Order: sequence, then C-alpha cells, then structure tokens
Amino acid sequence: MEPVAAPAPRTSRADLVGVVLAAGTGTRLDPLTRLLPKALCPVGNRALVDLALDRIAPLVGSLAVNAHHHGEQLRSHLREQWSETVTVSLERGEPLGTAGGIGQLRSWIDGRSVVVVNADSWTPTPVDALLEGWDGQTVRVLVSGGSTFGPSSKIVASTLPWRIVERLEGKPTGLYEVVWREEFERGELEVVSHDGVFIDCGTPLDYLRANLEAAAMTGVSIVAEDAQIGASAAVSSSVIGPGARVFGDVEESVVWPGQVVESGERLIRSIRAGTSVTVGPL
Repeated sequence: MEPVAAPAPRTSRADLVGVVLAAGTGTRLDPLTRLLPKALCPVGNRALVDLALDRIAPLVGSLAVNAHHHGEQLRSHLREQWSETVTVSLERGEPLGTAGGIGQLRSWIDGRSVVVVNADSWTPTPVDALLEGWDGQTVRVLVSGGSTFGPSSKIVASTLPWRIVERLEGKPTGLYEVVWREEFERGELEVVSHDGVFIDCGTPLDYLRANLEAAAMTGVSIVAEDAQIGASAAVSSSVIGPGARVFGDVEESVVWPGQVVESGERLIRSIRAGTSVTVGPL
C-alpha cells in the first residue's frame, strides 16, 4: 500500500495581508471618473473598493489600499467606512503601478504573504479558491473563465509570497511584467480557475453591466431606502442610489446618489452620475 501524502499546510490568516489596488486614473471610465475615483464608483450602491475589501477580508489578517488619482477623496472614504482597519498607501507624483504599489507597502507587509485584488473589478463569487491547498510559497493567479494564463487573462486575485514581495520596489512597475510572466516562463506560476461572473469595470459599458448583474441577482431593481420614486415613475432592472429622486422612467440603468430623473425623462441603459453627466444609452 502506497503512503498517502500529507496535505499541504494552509497559511493562517495572521500570516496573510490583503492589498486592494486602487491607484488607477480610470481614463477609460471617463466621464464618470471626473466625478469620483474609479474605486469609489458604486455597484449595487456600494463602492467598488468596499466590495473588493469585502471579498478578501475573511481571508487575511490585515488590509491595505493604495491610492493615487483623487487619493485624498479615497482615503477620506476609507476612514469613514472602515475606520482604522484599513491602511491607506497614498502615492505622490507618478503612479507606481501594480507591483510598485505593493513595493511601497513592503515595510507594512513585513514578512507576510499578500492576497492582491483590483478595486476596479467586480464579482459576486467568493475568491476562497485562491487559497485552497496553497502552501504559502508559490505565486498563484485566480483566472476568470479558465485555467490558462496569458497577457489577456482576466486576473481575479493573486497570491504573492514574501520571497516575491521583498524584492519589489516602490517604483513604477507592473505585476505582469516583473512577477507573473517570469513565474509563468519558469513553469512555477499556479493558475486556478474562477467560476462565476467577473467584470472589469474599466469602461462605462462594463460598469453598467456590473450594476445590471447586481440587480439581476436580487430579481428586482436595487433601490436605496431613502431614494424617492414618484407615483408615476417606472423603475425596472436598475440601481437607484441613496437620496436619488426619480420621477421619470428608468430601465436597465444606474442613478447615482443624490441625482434626479425628472418627470417625462426616460433613461434606458444609461448612467445618471451628475447634474450634467449622463452616459448612454449603452
């Protein structure tokens, strides 16, 4: 009878930190990012950065977010929503990229391994599969829709053991260029498939898709408790933010907090984000 191999030890939460990358300028999401940093754009009435933190908080002992574009606004939000439980790494001058941002956090990481996610992506599916059977020493990527890796892979989350983190510097570099590609070429990158919806909210169309998926999960529209819906208004398959006032018809659309849809208006596959900012139909 052959001996049974012992299962790989699982890294404890205390040995792991979570980093949400939220320093992108959000150029492709313009004009929404003229109003808010991309990480604060809401999906299902919750900021993308908060949803990203929700995904990894159960897996790690400490949390951090890097910030650059509208950095002070993002830091203020995190202090309000997460108190002192989230460390904010504010990047000055040139943005540091996905690897450089983690390099700037190296002294805070302090020998621990890292779970990394992007603030601008959305998934309702837990990322626990990333750590199943992980030995704490390898670089893993959780890939949406498959078990292969390449430049166009949709990375849901990644692990970075300390042996990798300790050589990252706080200068503009990317994880694909200095970590993932090198590990893949050496045959040492572990690829895990992520099953379920995953949307990179990089464009207004994809951002709208994420909100519509969030609404579809409820079977109805998502309407904030303090939103005002007029007696003659019709709202279907949409997301209506806190303090919004809707007197016209809204179909497969997003209305940001505090915004107004006037009587006689009809939003279809659109985003009402500001007094003079409406994107759509998409």
